[in-house]
Amino acid sequence: MNLDNVLNEKQKEAATYLDGHLRIIAGAGSGKTRVVTYRIAYLIENIGVNPRNILAITFTNKAANEMKSRVEKLLGSEALGATICTIHSLCVRVLRQHISLLGYTHNFVIMDEEDIKSLLKKLYKEQQVDVKQFSIKSMMNYISSYKTAFVTPEKAMKLAGDLPGEKQKALIYGAYEQYNKEHNMLDFDDLLIKTLTLFRDNPQVVKKWSRRYQYVHVDEFQDVGEIEYELIHYFGQDSTVCVVGDPDQTIYSFRGSDVNYIMNFDKDYQNVKTIILDQNYRSTKNILEISNNLIRKNKNRLEKDLFSNLEDGPHIIHFSGRSEEAEAEFIGDEIEQAMNKDANLHYSDIAILYRANYLSRPIEQMMIRKKIPYRIFGGLKFFNRKEVKDALSYLRLLVNNDDLSFERIVNVPGRGVGAKTLEKIQLAAIHHQLSDYETLCFYSDEIGLSSKVKKSLKQFVSALEKARVSTKPLEDVYDDLMKDVGYYEMLQHDQEDSRMDNLMELKNSIASYVKENPENATLESYLQDIALYTTQDEGTTGDYVSMMSIHMAKGLEFKYVFVAGLSENIFPSIRSIEEGGDDGLEEERRLAYVAFTRAKEKLFLTDSQGFSFVSHSPKMTSRFVDEIGKHNVEHVGAKNPFKTSTYINTNESIEEMIGDNHVDEWKIGDLVMHDTFGKGVVVNVRDKTLDIAFSVPYGLKTLMAGHKALKRLTN
Repeated sequence: MNLDNVLNEKQKEAATYLDGHLRIIAGAGSGKTRVVTYRIAYLIENIGVNPRNILAITFTNKAANEMKSRVEKLLGSEALGATICTIHSLCVRVLRQHISLLGYTHNFVIMDEEDIKSLLKKLYKEQQVDVKQFSIKSMMNYISSYKTAFVTPEKAMKLAGDLPGEKQKALIYGAYEQYNKEHNMLDFDDLLIKTLTLFRDNPQVVKKWSRRYQYVHVDEFQDVGEIEYELIHYFGQDSTVCVVGDPDQTIYSFRGSDVNYIMNFDKDYQNVKTIILDQNYRSTKNILEISNNLIRKNKNRLEKDLFSNLEDGPHIIHFSGRSEEAEAEFIGDEIEQAMNKDANLHYSDIAILYRANYLSRPIEQMMIRKKIPYRIFGGLKFFNRKEVKDALSYLRLLVNNDDLSFERIVNVPGRGVGAKTLEKIQLAAIHHQLSDYETLCFYSDEIGLSSKVKKSLKQFVSALEKARVSTKPLEDVYDDLMKDVGYYEMLQHDQEDSRMDNLMELKNSIASYVKENPENATLESYLQDIALYTTQDEGTTGDYVSMMSIHMAKGLEFKYVFVAGLSENIFPSIRSIEEGGDDGLEEERRLAYVAFTRAKEKLFLTDSQGFSFVSHSPKMTSRFVDEIGKHNVEHVGAKNPFKTSTYINTNESIEEMIGDNHVDEWKIGDLVMHDTFGKGVVVNVRDKTLDIAFSVPYGLKTLMAGHKALKRLTN
């Protein structure tokens, strides 16, 4: 096999180096899969290695299938026998042969997520555990985190101490493990953990598998965690190990990935050669320049600068909108213009990426309005997400008293209303010829409810009736209702941060609607307006714009990429920085680097101004926009009133950042002076924010009431 015409010099060196262990640092778009594929083919065709003695570990089935397909295309049937699979699949092969050493039989059953949920529901029922005490999802996370940390149920019970809730979790964990052992079942965590236990306690098993594979390859090595790393060490104990990855693309720390495994590979293994693949075949020079500028700000990395022999390409466009709707409108306009200009451009060549799924809401509404076909990857469309549909059902119940909304949310959060209780309410409603909700309001004594259920439903009705007569702004009516019915508390208890973010974005949707329709905004008109977005045809197929979180976009590429929501505290995420400090910020920067390097021809970075109900702060452009440099970047749109060089560090609170104007109480009609917007008048007062009307060109702004940039003028 002649590699001279198919690989560049560094790629060829990586494909043919066999004198020791090898670490390939493969930058974005540098052809790492191509190199590993040709390396396997070279071992078989040029060196004469038996395919059976070659192992390649990937971290997704898609990647494994692609690599298999490429090798077979190069060698045909000669490649058959090489093991190219995920680490979970590899562990299944080991366990099918040796799991009897751990007390299981070889025909064990592998559980999927639905199996786990069903088992936990069964155990909850047996142990009389209320799902409101801790959700199924939180219990799944508890079991997984303890198992992967090798904390047994017995140790979990000791760690629980005198805390009743923690003791109950430990009991369920123990019952879960016992049930699985008795029924010969393994979950996905078990596949890795049992294999590792097997290897630790049985050197003869390790010897068998490490001797089988003379050459071990590990793709996406920057994503391995502690358990995977130790397993790879066992498989490669008597082998030449080649790891491939990019420390600058480590973005899965929340799943246990540790960038230090690839960083320290040359310390953990002897006789290691490092080859850096830094020629990018995907992106224009301008895209690579700003991406290099950004990632250089990270300290914990191996130095490399991607370069390209492609053309310079157009400037990177940064757009700042006065609102989320303006940001979305810009994205839509650019897509329309691009499609009209370039007959060879397809919607499938375009991607819109964001840090968190809740950010899709204004963009989805714009796409529907402009009739641009799109598809959400890795999640439901915004208005189809369960918590959003639940919240809208509460609002519809306020407006219409309709039975469908009532039936959806009468027991969310749980109020003890099962199928039999609901049937009683429905029969009474038919008898009185009223809606279910009206029947509950006027005839609750006739329905035959238990005192406990009757009390909880009385609180439910009270919360709705309070909202019905409220004179607060609509977004505050919504906010109060979600608090009063216990929905926020339910999500916070279950640590459902992303679902809580979606509800905050729905609040922002209501607030935006009120601003756009100040004269006639009602809950009824808002619900009619968004009906457009909730009843759209879901059958979009073929050519569409891809919308997804940046985590979902890893490994993909598109001609045009829009990275939306580049506001400080949103991207980088304030949550990641508070929890991870400098390491958290570096991971956020790597995430931005991954997003930017998905673009082949044109890259757009967008953000919006206003107030974020998710980060509870006024928006300012992300520091990442500053860090990409000024060269070949074109800034358009509104000028952000906040300096992008002012950021919250991990030791600084929001209050310290924004200062304090020492105004304790604001009222409608107060005259103000703002450092950037000049004179204005307060037109609406909330708990922590003010709506202020400024002169043209600034108009209506929502600002933090205590911000140092704001001063009250004497009338």
